[in-house]
Amino acid sequence: MRLRHRGRVPVVHPTAWVAPNAVLAGDVRIGPGSAIGFGAVLTAEDGTIEIGADCVVMENAVLRAGRRAPLRIAVHCLVGPRAYLTGCMLERCVFVAAGATVFNHAVLGERSEVRINGVVHIATRLEAGATVPIGWVAVGDPARILPPDRHDEIWAVQEKLDFPGVVFGLKRPAAGGTIMPELTRRYARFLAGHRGDTLVEDDL
Repeated sequence: MRLRHRGRVPVVHPTAWVAPNAVLAGDVRIGPGSAIGFGAVLTAEDGTIEIGADCVVMENAVLRAGRRAPLRIAVHCLVGPRAYLTGCMLERCVFVAAGATVFNHAVLGERSEVRINGVVHIATRLEAGATVPIGWVAVGDPARILPPDRHDEIWAVQEKLDFPGVVFGLKRPAAGGTIMPELTRRYARFLAGHRGDTLVEDDL
């Protein structure tokens, strides 16, 4: 399914394949020879998603982009089933396994791998050939790659990356406070922008 969002339409190269129940919304560009699997969702919101040649996005993966966080995937990359990528960049020959998560402004260097359920935090840069092991966390630039039980070390880097500010434009609250009422109101209004989406016929 291809959806016109904010006046922008997906563009799929004639040699690419998109599953009939995949969703492409907005400024999504799929390169030659690439394949988008069943149930995948690629939503450019008010940004751009660009997927290069001979890439694979597998079943039920979610790829998102925003105005300040485009998503770029180079060539010969694979995004596994149930992976979640938002506003990041994958250089050549990157492998992102099932259930992995890659956040805004992260850069995955050429030939890097994020294995099952691995996490790459915002503004994190993986060097070429780096590996995030199963369930581990990469954080910072250059990345520190740590097991999830080393939360204090992860947080020491992650706190400075300012996730709520970068992603939602909100200041992290003082201890005991919460940004959730404002965050959910803003984000719900933003997502409601899809109310005006219209179906793009395959021959357009």
